[in-house]
Amino acid sequence: MPTAEQVREALDGVLLLEPKRSLVELNMVRDIEVAEDRVKVVLALTPLSDAAKEATQERARSAIEKLPGVVEATIDLVDLPTKELNQFGHVVAVMSGKGGVGKSVVAALLAIALNRQGYQVGLLDADITGPSIPKMFGLKARPMSSESALMPVGTKSGIEVMSLNLLLPHEDDAVIWRGPLLSKAITQFWEDVVWGKLDYLIVDLPPGTADIPLTVMQTLTPSGVVIISTPQDLAAMVVKKAVHMAQKMSVPIIGVVENMSYFVVPETGKRVELFGPSKGEEMSKEAQAPLLGQLPVDPEIARLCDSGEIERYNSEAFTALSQAFIQAVPAES
Repeated sequence: MPTAEQVREALDGVLLLEPKRSLVELNMVRDIEVAEDRVKVVLALTPLSDAAKEATQERARSAIEKLPGVVEATIDLVDLPTKELNQFGHVVAVMSGKGGVGKSVVAALLAIALNRQGYQVGLLDADITGPSIPKMFGLKARPMSSESALMPVGTKSGIEVMSLNLLLPHEDDAVIWRGPLLSKAITQFWEDVVWGKLDYLIVDLPPGTADIPLTVMQTLTPSGVVIISTPQDLAAMVVKKAVHMAQKMSVPIIGVVENMSYFVVPETGKRVELFGPSKGEEMSKEAQAPLLGQLPVDPEIARLCDSGEIERYNSEAFTALSQAFIQAVPAES
């Protein structure tokens, strides 16, 4: 007689075509009953089309009936709202009061760092009017959808991504929406996308402290935020607004990342502070949170972002940031 755990392991091998994750990873296995040589499983396949539901049922039944001792497998379906399938260990918002500080790049790098450690990671591009995440990862496929849900698009390494740019006819189409529509889009990306079980969901926020950051902090209730800044006095002044917003909203600040902190001259290895002396420690004190890392101005990362290959990036500074971030927000056991 098989155990419930053996049945779950068998279902973990049943993958959806897109995203290429299993029924277990997508939290679609809702109940397992084993009675001697008969197994009954309840699946929540609501987000799938009728044809996909039927095919998935058959694949699940076949996987279970291959287990030793199983004579019959029954697959029942239950209707559940998409948001009930989603289960997150940590939701981390990446924010900055100012644009142009490399916030999206850092959000992407944090997702990559977690993915390389074997965690299940999602990346929500909440910068609705200026989405850049799909371009960095070279994503062009449109999300699979049904009447009730959207499926995120997987990157080469398996990070699940949702961005409005994946839904537009052309990646350079302008999104000219007022605040309420922007907030509604974020809510839909939260409730109507099948994220399934994720260790981390990284949310790339737009600049500023207006509608979308407010919606994310109130609706998504993040575990914390990572503040991105650069060394210039002007940037530091504006970024402090984001710090104060997080503090007023009682959202923990995980730490600060200073981007474009310096440039390393290739011929000599000398560090040059292109934008003035570091303000990282000052910002860290303002945020009452650790300085997680300082990233250089690096032509290599610009090249990889432009070619859609950011997942290939590596550097000593990135490694140090990765270790500090994972230590600051350890995965739930």
